[in-house]
Amino acid sequence: MTTIDAPSLTAEAEAALRGAREHLLGLQSEQGWWKAELETNVTMDAEDLLLREFLGIRTPEDTADTARWIRSQQRAEGTWATFHDGPPDLSTTVEAYVALRLAGDAADAPHMRQAAEYVRGAGGVEGTRVFTRIWLAMFGLWSWDELPVMPPEMMYLPRWFPLNVYDWACWARQTIVPLTVVGSLRPVRALPFGLPELRTGRRPRPARDAWGRAFNGLDRLLHVYQRRPVRPLRTAALRRAAEWIVARQEADGCWGGIQPPWVYSLIALNLLGYDLGHPVMRRGIEGLERFTIRDERGRRLEACQSPVWDTVLAVNALADAGLPAGHPALTRAAGWLLDEEIRGPGDWSVRRPGLPPGGWAFEFDNDLYPDTDDTAEAILALRRVDRPDVRPAIDRAVRWLTGMASRDGGFGAFDADNTRTLCTKLPFCDFGAVIDPPSADVTAHVAEALAAEGMANTDVVRRAVVWLLRAQEEDGSWFGRWGANHVYGTGAVVPALVAAGVRPDGPPIRRAVAWLEAHQNLDGGWGEDLRSYDDPAWVGRGVSTASQTAWALLALLAAGERSSPAVERGVRWLVETQRPDGTWDEDHFTGTGFPGDFYINYHLYRLVFPVSALGRYLREARR
Repeated sequence: MTTIDAPSLTAEAEAALRGAREHLLGLQSEQGWWKAELETNVTMDAEDLLLREFLGIRTPEDTADTARWIRSQQRAEGTWATFHDGPPDLSTTVEAYVALRLAGDAADAPHMRQAAEYVRGAGGVEGTRVFTRIWLAMFGLWSWDELPVMPPEMMYLPRWFPLNVYDWACWARQTIVPLTVVGSLRPVRALPFGLPELRTGRRPRPARDAWGRAFNGLDRLLHVYQRRPVRPLRTAALRRAAEWIVARQEADGCWGGIQPPWVYSLIALNLLGYDLGHPVMRRGIEGLERFTIRDERGRRLEACQSPVWDTVLAVNALADAGLPAGHPALTRAAGWLLDEEIRGPGDWSVRRPGLPPGGWAFEFDNDLYPDTDDTAEAILALRRVDRPDVRPAIDRAVRWLTGMASRDGGFGAFDADNTRTLCTKLPFCDFGAVIDPPSADVTAHVAEALAAEGMANTDVVRRAVVWLLRAQEEDGSWFGRWGANHVYGTGAVVPALVAAGVRPDGPPIRRAVAWLEAHQNLDGGWGEDLRSYDDPAWVGRGVSTASQTAWALLALLAAGERSSPAVERGVRWLVETQRPDGTWDEDHFTGTGFPGDFYINYHLYRLVFPVSALGRYLREARR
């Protein structure tokens, strides 16, 4: 092993930190927030074109620009994936293919023939997820009779009854409710082409497990009811669904600040008679422009935007980098965050009706869905800013977080005790997480924030610590729900446990340190491929990235490993891979939307986390 000269590395780390810190400061908006691109995959762009076709608002310019972007993301073998360098994805490829056909690409064009060949070999449109086949059905390319039924009458299920709308995670319930409208009205707005070249003639496989067989039987009964519903009940259910949808539109026209409920809500309301001039529809359509990125590569749509998350991470990173608490960048950011505090009730109130509000959402506008993860990081950020008006907001957030603990002591992201797994057994639910149980990374962030507030010995933090200790994997790592994957989970949990009073030399921390050291790449960095969610062989393995290297370093530094070879090699990797402009390249996705299904490249992760890691490394060096 090459010996690293510690004084030289410290000086180089200081230079790297200066460059990264200045780059990060230069990205702050005049209003005080940070926001970088939230990159996902081309289903967002394909579905945007299909939405516009359905509503009759698709323009030649948007179509051409979007098609150019979709083509640019096609891989050499003709497929599309859900993350950089990932395996081809059947549903993503089918949706991209349909969008390009809509844009005028001929089925016999070479790039289209390649895509079609892959689709047929991977199971054809028959093998795509339910959501893809819903899009196809809306345009006459799939039969509604061959899709699972979700009746709008579910709106009348009481909150204690299984499968009521509040049993679903917030992102799922906002999507399911409008889809019950779409699925009951079964629109068909035919396109001037079919998809015979994507078909295999095989039927989708029926579920083989007991729950699957039971729900398939229920689905057959619902298909019978769908043909002959109780008309007064169906009419009332559709009206209630529409009222529920309209009540949840945000100020900027979105629903939940995320793409799926947004597009399906627009379609559902349009089917129920809301014309394009209606204020709800107009706000919804116009709001999509805020999520649209146009550049020389074409036009693409962000699935979501992350200004609150980006801002609290940036504030914490800059504070780690040594910015004083009264620095104008930090006080300006805190002022913006205070304006973003959510002071009203939301869907979370259903399970916590007596809990006073106080927290933050992920997006610019998502007042009905604050989340515990953003709120925890906001507490940590506001504590590090010298402004007299931050304390009341912190106190409200602490009270809200404390009340959002689940019965088992852990924390979900948006709801408490959103753990009923029956939803996951429905034939409708073949894509993405549909419930929001406690996770290690969110629970860790909450515990760390509450510990910083002097609450390490309170019952809520002690129970969270017990939850985290029980959640530790046999190999010493923690699963990462919202980031890739065990490196993210471990990078979040170790600092939280130490902050909450777990000894760094105790067995849980030592096992985590050993796991991180064992999974350090030969180049000194850390990486974990998103395939680790499906294939255990990938756990802790992948190309080194700046964000994942920083997560590992944050854990090791919290564990007291500042002078270890692993830390020094990790810092060396950050120093040597830094770009001249102070940031890092990171094509690989390290964020997670739905484990196994939907992934995110947060373009600010490659900067904020290395700034934090380098800052904490140098802070330890000065002690």
